[in-house]
Amino acid sequence: MKVAITGATGLVGQRLVDRLYKSHELLIFTRSEAKAQKVFPASRYDQLEIVVYQPKVSGAWQQKISGCDAVINLAGAPIAEQRWTDSYKQEILASREMGTAKIVEAIAKAETKPKVLINTSAVGYYGASDTAVFDETSTPGEDFLAEVCKKWETAAEKAKDCGTRVVILRFGIILAKEGGALAKMLMAFNTFVGGPLGTGKQWVSWIHRDDLVSLIEMALTRNDWQGAFNGTAPNPVTMQELSANLGEVISRPSWLPVPGFVLELLLSDGAKVVLEGQKVLPKRTEESGFSFKFPTVKAALIDLLKH
Repeated sequence: MKVAITGATGLVGQRLVDRLYKSHELLIFTRSEAKAQKVFPASRYDQLEIVVYQPKVSGAWQQKISGCDAVINLAGAPIAEQRWTDSYKQEILASREMGTAKIVEAIAKAETKPKVLINTSAVGYYGASDTAVFDETSTPGEDFLAEVCKKWETAAEKAKDCGTRVVILRFGIILAKEGGALAKMLMAFNTFVGGPLGTGKQWVSWIHRDDLVSLIEMALTRNDWQGAFNGTAPNPVTMQELSANLGEVISRPSWLPVPGFVLELLLSDGAKVVLEGQKVLPKRTEESGFSFKFPTVKAALIDLLKH
């Protein structure tokens, strides 16, 4: 297949490119050619095409979508990396809603249209809760992240008007030692001050990065897949359980919690991503035939940290 990928230099994108590179023709859409060349050096990825683009602006880059069999849209401004000022909230939304709209615009203009658009969303769609259990049939929440996800998904769904199959993958907390929440926790644990973030009672709907990449691969070829699927493992855990398992796997104490107010001082509203959670089950994902290689958090952590 000829596959266009946005957000390829990110945590998921890099592993996805590694997985797809040998069997598919890949186009990497990036704002920074230098970064893409560094992440994907020509000495190793000699058949990969790098396309420089501005995600929120129409342009010549859109012509590259024509003739692609699939588009995988992973792009979006980081959510838990900095303070949510009013201007950054606008960037979080625009990078997703407008960025996706420009991808759909490119699909509409394409002479030969992609058969499938695989678009990222997030479990933030459901809103935060300590008690509720969510699956793909659950109604959306009403907080900022839920509103972002709703607008993000609505923008992607418009590709259906072009005859393109649309798959929405609602990502949970992605476990990978190279980045994300797990990398931040490892920094604390490796100095023997590790523990749960916040109260520890909040739910963490997680997924091993390799399972998420496998889910994306499956969505590429399953022509009966349309609509939303949860990209979360079938056994969500509390933050306290995640911390305890992490401490056990790397043989470090896990009793010292990081107070919520410390994260709030550092990240302001961005701390909500780790201080508030939701228990999300991949009901439709499993019913559609996907099998998780790492269904439990301990198995996932062992695989990620014992190699």
